[in-house]
Amino acid sequence: MNLIIPLPLLADADPYQVGEKAFELGVIFRHGIRVPRSLCITKDAYEMYVRSTGLMERISLELGRKDFRDMRWEELWDASLRIRGMFLNTAMPSALVKNIRDPIEGLFGNRPVDVRSSALGEDYTSASFAGLHESYLNIKGIYSILDHIRLVWASLWSDAALLHCKELELDVHHGTMAVIVQGHIAGRESGLIFAKDPAYGGQAVIEAFYSLDERFADGMGEQERWVIDRATGTVISHEGAVQGKACAPSVSEDPLGDLRPGLNKVPSLSGEEVREIYRLALKVEAIFGSPKDVEWTFDGTDLYTLQSLPISASSGKAFGDSRDSHLGMGRGFENIKQLKVRIEDELIPEMMKEAASLSHTDLTALSDDELAGEILERTATYQAWERAYGKYFLPFAHGMRLFGRVYNDTLRPHDPYEFMDLLRSADMLCIERNARLEHLAEQVRQSPALANALRDGRETSGFPLFDNELTCFMNTFGDLSCSGALCGREGDVVRGVILKLALKPMAVEQPRTLSMEDLEEYYLSFFPEERKCFARDLLHLARASCRLRDGDSIYLGRFKGHLATALDEGRRRLSGRLPKIRDADIPKVLKGAAFMPSQEPEFTDDIWENRFTLRARQLVGQPAGSGIANGPARVILHEKDLIDFNTGEIIVCDALEASMTFIIPLASGIVERSGALLIHGAVIAREYGLPCVTGVPEAMSLIKSGEQVTVDGYLGIVIIHDQ
Repeated sequence: MNLIIPLPLLADADPYQVGEKAFELGVIFRHGIRVPRSLCITKDAYEMYVRSTGLMERISLELGRKDFRDMRWEELWDASLRIRGMFLNTAMPSALVKNIRDPIEGLFGNRPVDVRSSALGEDYTSASFAGLHESYLNIKGIYSILDHIRLVWASLWSDAALLHCKELELDVHHGTMAVIVQGHIAGRESGLIFAKDPAYGGQAVIEAFYSLDERFADGMGEQERWVIDRATGTVISHEGAVQGKACAPSVSEDPLGDLRPGLNKVPSLSGEEVREIYRLALKVEAIFGSPKDVEWTFDGTDLYTLQSLPISASSGKAFGDSRDSHLGMGRGFENIKQLKVRIEDELIPEMMKEAASLSHTDLTALSDDELAGEILERTATYQAWERAYGKYFLPFAHGMRLFGRVYNDTLRPHDPYEFMDLLRSADMLCIERNARLEHLAEQVRQSPALANALRDGRETSGFPLFDNELTCFMNTFGDLSCSGALCGREGDVVRGVILKLALKPMAVEQPRTLSMEDLEEYYLSFFPEERKCFARDLLHLARASCRLRDGDSIYLGRFKGHLATALDEGRRRLSGRLPKIRDADIPKVLKGAAFMPSQEPEFTDDIWENRFTLRARQLVGQPAGSGIANGPARVILHEKDLIDFNTGEIIVCDALEASMTFIIPLASGIVERSGALLIHGAVIAREYGLPCVTGVPEAMSLIKSGEQVTVDGYLGIVIIHDQ
C-alpha cells in the first residue's frame, strides 16, 4: 500500500492511484515546467480511512434511504451535509496519521500549503467534475493540513458532485479520492488559460485575477480577459483592468479585500506576461497532444503552473443545461449578499405592488372577452414571477446552506442540523400569519356567542373588533385557500381555521434551554477576533435567507390566488354549458363559443388510490425535524383537502408550501414526498418543534387519509399501523 508519492515520481504513477490531476502535474514537472513543490496522498489513504472507521458503510446507508435517481437536489444537500458531518467528526486512525504526517512535514516544514482534490476520473472530458470538489489554500500547521485533507475527502460526497453523478447516471458508490498537497504561492496575479475556447475553437482565452484564490473562477470577483488568436498568437481583444477587489490568501468564505490604490487602472498582466502564459499553454498542449485548461500564478517574475485540466465538455453536452445549477450550489458570500439586496429592495416591493393592483379589479363587471384577456394576463404574470422565483429567490436559500457549512466546519457539532436553531429567530411571514390567526382564535375562546356565529356560518359583523381584524388579516394574507370558490364565501376558510384553533387545547410552550443571545454568543466564540465580523454577517444573511425561504412563496402564492379567482369566475360563467373544463381552455371558450375544448379525463382521487395494491408498513425518508408523533394521516392531494384538516392529524403532502402552513398549529407531525432540510416543511417543522420526515417516495399514495401513523423524526421513519 503506497500512501505518499512525491512530485518527481508522479509521472510514473498509475492515474487510478493518484488521479488525473496529480498525474498530469507530475508529467508537466518532468518536462521542465515550473511547479510548486508537491506530493500526492494516494487513494489508498482515503480507502484506508473510510474502511477502517466504518464510514463507507455509514455513507452507503445514508445514500440508500431511497433510489438515488429519485433524489432532488435538496435531498442530495441533506445527505451531503450529514456525510460531511461524519468526516468532520471522525478522526484519522493513528497509523494513517503517522504514515502521512512525516512526509508532509519533511517536505514543507512550517510553510503554508494548498490542499487540492485529485479524484479518480474527476477531470475526464466525458464526465468532468471540475470545480465540484474542494481545494483549500494557505493552510498552516500539520494538524490543520490533516484536517483539510479530510475535508477534501468529504467533498467527494458534496451535493454538487452527487448531483453531477445523478445527472450523468454514474455509480456514486465507486468514487475515491487522492489529494495533492502543494506549497502555497501567494502570487501577485493568478488565473486560468483556456488553450482552446470551447465556443470558438480558433481562440485561446486568459482570465486573470489579482492574487490567488480558487474562488476567482466562481465569479466572486471581476477578472481581466484576453482573447488570443491560436493561429498567430496575437491578442484579439482585452477586457478588464477595472478590478476593485483582490483575493487575499485565506481560508475564509469571504476572501475578497480592497485592491491597492492605482492597480485597478492598469492591466494586471504585461504584454510579455500574456505571451509567456500563452507559450505555457502551447507547451502543455504539446506534452499531452491536446489543448488543456491551465491554472497559473506569478511569484514575482516566475510563472508557476498549479494544475492542468482537460478542456471539459467542449460541446457543452457533458454538463448539459445543468452546469449553472452546479455552480449555483457553490454560491459565495458576496454573491448571496447581492441577491439579498436585489430581492428585498427591488423584487418584493414590486411583487407586493403588482399583487395589490390585481385586487382592485372587479371580475364580475368584465365582459366574457375582457375576462378571457384578464385570465391570460394573470397567467403570464404568474409565470413571469415563477421564473424570477427560480432565478433569484431559490438561489438565495443558499444563504442557509453556506451558513450551515461554515457552522459545522467550525463548531463540529454532533447534530449536523444544530445550526438551524440560530435561524429560528428569523421573522418568518408564516409565523406572523399564524400568530395573528391565534390572536383571532383567542377572541373566539373568550366569546361563546362569536364561536356560535362561526360554527353556524353566520356573519360576524356584530363583533366589530373581530370583524375588523379579520378583514385586515385577509387584506394582508389573502383567503388562505388561494380560491374563495373552494368553500363558498370569501373568508370561509379563514373562519374555519380560526374556529378549529379556538377549540384546540392550548399547548404548554416548552422553554428553550438556551436563549437566542446565548446561542449566538456560543457560535461567535469559535471564531478568532478578525473573523467575528464575517461570522456575524453570515448569520444575519442566513436569517434573511431563512425568512425569505418562507415569505417568497407566500408572495408568489398571491399571484396564484389571483389567477385562481379569475379562473373560478370563468368556470362559473361556463358551468351551464361545460360543467368540467380545463383551466387552459377557459379563456378560449370565453373568447369564442365555436371552440371545442378537449375531453381528456381529469385526474381523480380514485385513479390515484387504485394505482397501488401493496400494503406498506414502514416507509423511510430523511429525518428533518426531531421528535416522535402519532396520529391519523391527512393526505393533501388537492388544495381543498386543507379545509378538512383537523387537530392532531399528520400532514402527508408532496411539499409543504408556505401557503399551506396555516394548518401547522393544528398538526402533530409532517410527512413529505419531497426532501430535505432546506425545503419549507423542514424549516417550519423545526420552528414549531414538530416531528418531520421528508423525501418519502410515494408517501401520498402508500398512506391513506385516516390511517394511524407514527412519525419518527429522529430516524426518518414513518410507520403505518394496522387498522
